[in-house]
Amino acid sequence: MLEPNDALILLVPVLPIAVWAAVADMKRMKIPNRAVLAMAAIWPLAGWLLVPWTAWFWGLALMAIVFVAGFLLYLTGTFGAGDAKYSAAMAGFFVGGNIGEILLIIFVCMISSLVVHRLLRSIPAVTRATPDWESWTKRRYFPFGLALSGILIFYLVAAIWPQV
Repeated sequence: MLEPNDALILLVPVLPIAVWAAVADMKRMKIPNRAVLAMAAIWPLAGWLLVPWTAWFWGLALMAIVFVAGFLLYLTGTFGAGDAKYSAAMAGFFVGGNIGEILLIIFVCMISSLVVHRLLRSIPAVTRATPDWESWTKRRYFPFGLALSGILIFYLVAAIWPQV
């Protein structure tokens, strides 16, 4: 797992991009390629300064592996193309992390983002304030960028406050 200071340094550029991707996905049901490219650039540009070289290279390898897996999931209709690309862009940050903690964060963020999205969608004041958001009307689909952004943000926040 990342050291607390390193996670804080990475959180600074990650947070606005993650919020951008989540809001864009809720609004248009698409994660902008510019957001994916911006997120994908953080690990290669900053990661090598914060982690050992071997971990940095493994992070790049993990990005490639997740990209291939995401592409295969996209081909089966399981995953959206933007979700697959965005997952790959953020994969490098998880290298060296505790798999149990990562899976717990993934589970909690996926369930809670679905619940929060459905609750917000059911509040008339929210839908009136954001009438052009496609995720409110596409009942069958869920803006997974919301969950993906939450996963990365909470992972970095958890790294900032390590267990005692």
